[in-house]
Amino acid sequence: MAQVYRGGQPYPAAHPGRWTPHEVRTREFAARRRGVDPDEVREFQARVADELAMLNETVRLLSQENDRIKRALRDWQTLHARECRPLHDHPHNSGHW
Repeated sequence: MAQVYRGGQPYPAAHPGRWTPHEVRTREFAARRRGVDPDEVREFQARVADELAMLNETVRLLSQENDRIKRALRDWQTLHARECRPLHDHPHNSGHW
C-alpha cells in the first residue's frame, strides 16, 4: 500500500487528509466582518491539537502492544507446533465426530 507522509509520520493512502496537532494549532482563518473571537478560536485549536496528540500517542502505544501480542502468539504457535505429535501418531477417532 502506498504511503503518504505528513508531519514525519506515515499514513495509509486511504487517509491522506489526516491533520497533525501542529497543523491544527497553526491553522489560520480569514477575517470576516461578523467573525468570531480570535482568542476563542486559538483556545479551541489548542484543545483540539492537544487531544489529537493524545489520541495519536494512544494509537501508537496500542499498535506497539498489538505487534507484541502478535509476536507472542506466533512464538507460542511455533513452539506448540513443534511439541504436537504428527497426525499419523494419533489413534483414529471411532466416535460420531
